[in-house]
Amino acid sequence: MKHVVVIGGGTGVFVALTGLKKLPLKLSAIVTMADDGGSSGILREEFGVLPPGDIRRALVALSSSSSLLSRLFSYRFSNGKGLKKHSFGNLFLAVLEKISGDFQKGIEEASKVLHVKGRVIPVTLTNTHLIARLENGRLIKGETNIDIPHHDGRLKIEEVFLRPQAKASSLAKKAIEEADTIVIGPGDLYTSIIPNFLVRGIKEAVRRSKAKKIYVANIMTKYGETNRFSASQFLNVLEKYLGKNVIDYFLVNISKPQGKYLRYYKKEKAEPVKYNREKLLSLKKPKVIFARLLRKGKFLRHDPDKLARLIFRIVKGEYE
Repeated sequence: MKHVVVIGGGTGVFVALTGLKKLPLKLSAIVTMADDGGSSGILREEFGVLPPGDIRRALVALSSSSSLLSRLFSYRFSNGKGLKKHSFGNLFLAVLEKISGDFQKGIEEASKVLHVKGRVIPVTLTNTHLIARLENGRLIKGETNIDIPHHDGRLKIEEVFLRPQAKASSLAKKAIEEADTIVIGPGDLYTSIIPNFLVRGIKEAVRRSKAKKIYVANIMTKYGETNRFSASQFLNVLEKYLGKNVIDYFLVNISKPQGKYLRYYKKEKAEPVKYNREKLLSLKKPKVIFARLLRKGKFLRHDPDKLARLIFRIVKGEYE
């Protein structure tokens, strides 16, 4: 059975894993640990635990337990002193970390409860924070402040880095070494994807790996991160941190969202990711695959099953 490793965080990894778990694959999810907002941020500050939010999403995505148990882990308290805004799953993981004394052990125990297919691995066990330097030189501290900008979100991000410097978890490096295919994304470029490659040892492991490497371009841009980015710009930024000629396949959505759904995203100052077919096809590497990957409905995201089927075809060698 082929081993597929998905690297990322947030909703993007949830989407990819939800589709891939239905296929005959061995799965590992390597998840960013830069989250410092909402429930995760509070738990980090008050209890000194690592951020559980993105880990929880990946666990729920890979769960083969009852829908009720998955809903329980996703449940967020809407009121209650001290509980409001907290996710039950985040609290559960925080308690497991305290009881076991080890975050990875806590994840393994939660995986048993949720009957997870595959393994969920934090990219690092270092308590670190993401920082962005804008084109005007200003530093934005914290993943949440980058993700939801209180500054002028039109300003370009010049670079992102971690403080303190983080070391890759041994399990993350081992999963990359054993992978047959590595899938990067989809997900917010600077807050869900790039932070993984800022962890010391991860980009080096990916470069050394003989696995097929796939990057999934986003469907929509994001205000404050990727304003008006084309597909080529997404790829260029990833290669800035990962290196040139590392990615083998670049998946680009060609489905056009309906106007009625775009109106909501316009309020968020987001727009569909544009692409220049001729420019992309002229690349020697990666091989660009254009496909209809948009899900139906008002949330303009990848369809988990369409994306998984395309990745599976690459895994089987149909695009070589």
